Amino acid sequence: MKNIYNPIHTREILSRIDKLSPDSQPQWGQMDVAQMLAHCSSFQDIALGNSFPIRGWLGILIGTFVKPLFYNDKPLTRNMSTIPTTLIADEREFEKEREILKQSIIAFQNNGPERCTTHPHPFFGKLTSEQWGKGIYKHLDHHLKQFGV
Repeated sequence: MKNIYNPIHTREILSRIDKLSPDSQPQWGQMDVAQMLAHCSSFQDIALGNSFPIRGWLGILIGTFVKPLFYNDKPLTRNMSTIPTTLIADEREFEKEREILKQSIIAFQNNGPERCTTHPHPFFGKLTSEQWGKGIYKHLDHHLKQFGV
């Protein structure tokens, strides 16, 4: 499984982000490309320990049992639900959101596993830094595939 802590995998993700344009269209879902970039940045904020969404009741009930979905080799399913605080519905500026996301990814990779959040994921609960690294890659890959890159 690819891991955002691996510099090769980070460069791959950043290169794919650079292939996006303001006109990129989703193959599924309701977000436009700028909203998707902002959504991914919002998710990065959780992993960086800059945002602490509360765990919902469903995550508390089943999150621990299904958390391998976050970091295993199987792709995320289309149109799956997301953390409510990472839903982006307002208009966003593409270039600004792209740069914010790229800088967030670089910061996460540069910080390394030892500086990853220890706060529980709002759905899956406690994750190791390795699980976060794989999950971050998988989440970004999912949304980049959503926009054809």
